[in-house]
Amino acid sequence: MEGSMTSTMNAPLLTLSASALARMIRERKVTSTEVVVAHIERIERVNPALNAVVKDRFAEARAEARAADERTKSADPADLPALHGVPCTIKESFALTGMPNTSGLVARRGVLADGDATTVARLRAAGAIPLGVTNVSELCMWMESANRVYGRTGNAYDPRRTAGGSSGGEGAIVGAGGVPFGLGADIGGSIRLPAFFNGVFGHKPTGGLVPGTGQYPIASNAALRYLSTGPIARRAEDLMPLLRILAGPDDKDAGCIPFSLGDPDAVSIADLTVIDVRDQNHISVSPDLLAAQDRAAEALGRRGARVKKASVKGLRHAVEIWSAMTEAAGGPTFGELMGNGGPAVRPGIELARWLFGRSPHTLPAIGLALLEHVPKLLRARAGEFIEAGQRLRAEICDLIGLWG
Repeated sequence: MEGSMTSTMNAPLLTLSASALARMIRERKVTSTEVVVAHIERIERVNPALNAVVKDRFAEARAEARAADERTKSADPADLPALHGVPCTIKESFALTGMPNTSGLVARRGVLADGDATTVARLRAAGAIPLGVTNVSELCMWMESANRVYGRTGNAYDPRRTAGGSSGGEGAIVGAGGVPFGLGADIGGSIRLPAFFNGVFGHKPTGGLVPGTGQYPIASNAALRYLSTGPIARRAEDLMPLLRILAGPDDKDAGCIPFSLGDPDAVSIADLTVIDVRDQNHISVSPDLLAAQDRAAEALGRRGARVKKASVKGLRHAVEIWSAMTEAAGGPTFGELMGNGGPAVRPGIELARWLFGRSPHTLPAIGLALLEHVPKLLRARAGEFIEAGQRLRAEICDLIGLWG
């Protein structure tokens, strides 16, 4: 029976990497059905507290796992794809056939994807089996994964705390053992923050390496290189194999270009320079986090890396630089996106509605739309901050060097 696996069998499966699970399936040490069911059972156990998976496709996933097992019986293991029979989840802002694709916007409630995003299609072609879609912040533009469509996602370790955003559902369900990996996107921390907050591994690829086709909302013009699609995984060993599957132009995303990917195994830590930056820029940082940074630098130093402490003063203007450069890229305003094809949201009115509990939008989304209508100093100094960003990039590249 599919659901008859013992807890002693489930526990190891819920800790292994996608690469290890795929290898075990190919070698017929475990079936895809066993792996998929173990993860479904874990999601069913933890998701009521987390609200990470907002729509499942468990029945379809079980059927796809059975089909994978039939293929395993007759195929040469060398002919099976890299992720054959391995479960995953997908950030709800990516199109997954038949699944919601609202990006947490009430006006898009009821929108179902009629096809797969490029990266989703590539994962499925590589044998991965999506178990469902996961929660986001409204229009994927906040550090908390909460919206008026699905509610709030809790942290994998303590649901009372934040899972981060905007790929918070992915970070939480991977961190809670629900899947070995998931698909996220990041323009200002949306992969990195949830991975960090939930104790898992995330990677924001170099801009233009992975196509963003099929996600909503999508960036415009130069910002296509700022928005990156990438993996969130329970084990670091999966990051590069997943990146190889996801990378490469699809002839649809104009910001995606060919790259030559190297081999992480060819990198010698002893040949690296590690830059340890401790600028706090007037932000209070927990002593625990500072101590963890020290331990990381020391661990790399013990492996032979040259650890160099440095100060990067330009980082104090990181928010202004990011804001100026994304705004300069053009495209729809945030208020227009909130309007979903209709009139742009009038944030002052929407704020008043929110105060009386009548707004379909979250307060952070209203706040972001409001900032677009306030003639702040940033707009007058946008060119200055863009130039500061270019200088900051040059400074960091020079500091890191070729082997940093």
